[in-house]
Amino acid sequence: MHALWYEGFLEVFAIQMCCVLLSGYKYLSLSFCNFRMQPVKSPVTICGDIHGQFHDLVELFRIGGKCPDTNYLFMGDYVDRGYYSVETVTLLVALKVRHPHRITILRGNHESRQITQVYGFYDECLRKYGNANVWKTFTDLFDYFPLTALVESEIFCLHGGLSPSIENLDSVRSLDRVQEVPHEGPMCDLLWSDPDDRCGWGISPRGAGYTFGQDTSEQFNHTNNLKLVARAHQLVMEGYNWAHEQKVVTIFSAPNYCYRCGNMASILEVDDCNSHTFIQFEPAPRRGEPDVTRRTPDYFL
Repeated sequence: MHALWYEGFLEVFAIQMCCVLLSGYKYLSLSFCNFRMQPVKSPVTICGDIHGQFHDLVELFRIGGKCPDTNYLFMGDYVDRGYYSVETVTLLVALKVRHPHRITILRGNHESRQITQVYGFYDECLRKYGNANVWKTFTDLFDYFPLTALVESEIFCLHGGLSPSIENLDSVRSLDRVQEVPHEGPMCDLLWSDPDDRCGWGISPRGAGYTFGQDTSEQFNHTNNLKLVARAHQLVMEGYNWAHEQKVVTIFSAPNYCYRCGNMASILEVDDCNSHTFIQFEPAPRRGEPDVTRRTPDYFL
């Protein structure tokens, strides 16, 4: 009986947090504020994919500092893959409700109805609540998440990458973001594209978005007076990876991704002077789960 009451309380809490934030986003979308691209001031800590790894999100806050003592910018993909998508996205939304000016949460390609029905969030909601109400409320909220952020007019932050349809930041500001992520077009590209070693634009092996080369990112940064494009979306074994002669950086904040990849995670601290510091971290210890080590066994040395 107690367990049923607690589960019911969690369902109501999650839905209420979503509704409060959803109401706020709807109000702001009708005002002069433009949340297609969220302005962010430094200092701020920029984070990549979390993917339902709740214990590692708690570890991230332990290492990077608690919110609101530390300002945070999360670049999407809070759900799917991991075991605790509900807890992960509920915590982030609750923090956004409680400290709206201290945390920014962008939309990733997994914050969509179609993707979450395939990669775990939908099934997790059904398993934990017995219905799809929480899933529906969250996915309605995802439509209002900002697509990009701009840190001190110098660092362009987004989940995926650049788009051949977007040459300047004004094109981002003109997008209609309040919709399910489309299968193609500039909004899709911002959430799906990846940097590549080849020049120009290429066809993405993901089946959505594009690949873009160093010439493309250099031109985009020059046109918009940017110093850096910060993005997430790709697993990188060290937790971060520079590309295009440090014009683009990938940040991944889910250590030991899918509980088996053995990768480090990282966050990027941007201080008052806009200097960059990466902090790497390993998975949070969890009882009952085997430790994953990245050390080379002795017999390979």
